[in-house]
Amino acid sequence: MDYGEESLKLHRSLAGKISVVPKGKVNYDNLSLYYTPGVAAVSKRIAEQPYEVFNLTWRGNTVAVISDGTRVLGLGNVGPEAALPVMEGKALLFKVFGGVDAVPLVVRSKSEDELVDFCRAVAPTFGGINLEDIESPKCFYVLERLRDILDIPVWHDDQQGTATVILAGLLGALELTGRDLKNSRIVLVGMGAANTAVFRLLLKAGVSPSNILAVDEKGILSPQRLEEFEERDPRRAVCKLTNREGKTGHIPQALEDADVCIALSRPGPGVIEPSWIRKMSASPIVFACANPVPEILPEETLNAGAAVVATGRSDFPNQLNNVLVFPAMFRGVLDVRAKKITDGMCLAAANALYSYARTKGLSTGYIIPRLDEFEALIEEAVAVALEAVREGVARNNNNEEAIRKIIKDNILRSQGVLGKIV
Repeated sequence: MDYGEESLKLHRSLAGKISVVPKGKVNYDNLSLYYTPGVAAVSKRIAEQPYEVFNLTWRGNTVAVISDGTRVLGLGNVGPEAALPVMEGKALLFKVFGGVDAVPLVVRSKSEDELVDFCRAVAPTFGGINLEDIESPKCFYVLERLRDILDIPVWHDDQQGTATVILAGLLGALELTGRDLKNSRIVLVGMGAANTAVFRLLLKAGVSPSNILAVDEKGILSPQRLEEFEERDPRRAVCKLTNREGKTGHIPQALEDADVCIALSRPGPGVIEPSWIRKMSASPIVFACANPVPEILPEETLNAGAAVVATGRSDFPNQLNNVLVFPAMFRGVLDVRAKKITDGMCLAAANALYSYARTKGLSTGYIIPRLDEFEALIEEAVAVALEAVREGVARNNNNEEAIRKIIKDNILRSQGVLGKIV
């Protein structure tokens, strides 16, 4: 199948992928309740009790999917209009897999400040913000500034979503190969938004930075390269904390005797060579996650001696797909009215996915739940919500039983409306 041509036909026939429909029955008898004069009472109540906006409007279940179109998929800076179909697709996935309503908003902004100002201006409409396809290093700064100034969850899926699903898959792969996370030697290939967030989450999970080597387009990062990055760039932390011995070279030198390769760099094949995999430790783990083509193809990786291989594609086993994370993440935070998403909540989500796969039976072709295993998404959302309560960032502090019921009802309701994905 030519996915490109078929996708163009589908989008043209539908004129997009999503629409807005009323939640309740609309007739001439109740228009006065939905709108004027009845709606004035709703506005008055919110003016008196601002928190009621989450209960009386769509805000409690609606996320803004925001992009400036500066780094769209593997296409680069194609602009906001070209980013719109991708953001529409993200909104569709929010609804299908999490029961979360989402609105795509593409922005023609020239600077970090303009994008931050836009997000701050529209925030009163939404229960959360999902940043998407924003170039590096701007994406780092926008995320951190918005997390500081807004009292709703702000999430950059290319950072936090990718890091969470990578960690979930890694936990399963490590168990299969008899390794311990804290003692494994890990190489990060590509140091854009995704692997920079992977690095931070690995530290949160207990990995020592002395066990990590990171490689960008110029070679292995080290303290000697610190001055290449501006002061607030989070990649400076990677330079400061890793490779204290000052190892030099590029991907092949970094992979020598490594247990794990996590590649989130540029499309292959040929970015990573089979001969480099052979120089890793016995039965290594290789995650080659560039899209649309992995840095090294799974068959080549396995033939070179890898024990567990994962990619970002659905036509290979062990797809590490952010769809396993962001709908359930927002389902969890919205249902407890969390003020933010923390690294601890990402860790809880990764552990929940790993635990679910473990109960189903880990194998070299199954290190993480599949997209059709909605029970895993429920467990993940519950884990996120409970962690938000534990960390004190939730406004609704319900017990686990109540949280589970709300989350399960919301996720399964979307399945009832849309039909289960198989």
